[in-house]
Amino acid sequence: MSEPILTAPFLVEMIRTASNMYQHGWDERNGGNISLRLDETEISPFLDTSTVLRTLPTGFDAPALDGTCFLLTGAGKYFKNVPYDPPKNLGLIRLADAGRTAEILWGFSDGGRFTSELPAHLMSHSARLAEDPNSRVVMHCHPANLIAMTYVHDLDPRAFTRTLWQMCTECIMVFPDGVNVLPWMLCGTNEIGAATAAQMHTARLVVWAQHGIYGAGTSLDETFGLIETAEKAAEIYMKIAHLPRKATITDAQLRQVAAHLKLTPREGFLETTNL
Repeated sequence: MSEPILTAPFLVEMIRTASNMYQHGWDERNGGNISLRLDETEISPFLDTSTVLRTLPTGFDAPALDGTCFLLTGAGKYFKNVPYDPPKNLGLIRLADAGRTAEILWGFSDGGRFTSELPAHLMSHSARLAEDPNSRVVMHCHPANLIAMTYVHDLDPRAFTRTLWQMCTECIMVFPDGVNVLPWMLCGTNEIGAATAAQMHTARLVVWAQHGIYGAGTSLDETFGLIETAEKAAEIYMKIAHLPRKATITDAQLRQVAAHLKLTPREGFLETTNL
């Protein structure tokens, strides 16, 4: 008999999202990770949350998230395998002991553990919750065009954002808060996690130069869509960067889009006039 939790909407959507990310080419091998914040009341119809299978140290203090549950991908797991064996490749944890301990409620059935970037995820969740109490998702992946762009483009967040906004009218609609960019840093450390979280206070997308991107949102759909839109803009840029540009979307036009949709573009990212 299949486990009731396999029918839970949040798990079904996590499986679909991981599969879509792999099919987009964003998560080769065991690259990338996802975490989804859940209320225990969402989980309890599908799982006995009083049963703790085992505990693991998180390697991080997160007192503000104590008692919070997360569905997340496993360390060393391939996104392409998530649909075929969710209990092995995904896990559901509850933070305890001021966030220093993860109580495994379900998953990681082969004795595995949560992604090694859990501390970075928890830092970003905390940062985004300070800006938006409805924030629930942190997603990390390796979109090829955004990575390629970090080799040839100025990494200044304003310059990077303006280029993406100019590639497609939709971009300023989807991420009016822009994109922040970090220079290359050693991944899998609390240092890059803290640097990413600091950038999450002003944008939901943080590019890791020569590595990938972190995205945050209120749902798996929203976060996937943020990254998807930025990656498409980066693809357009990489196709035309070496060519003479005959036209572009001007700042005046970007302001027109923002005004029409009642959006507030990131302060200081648009010129006051077009030269």
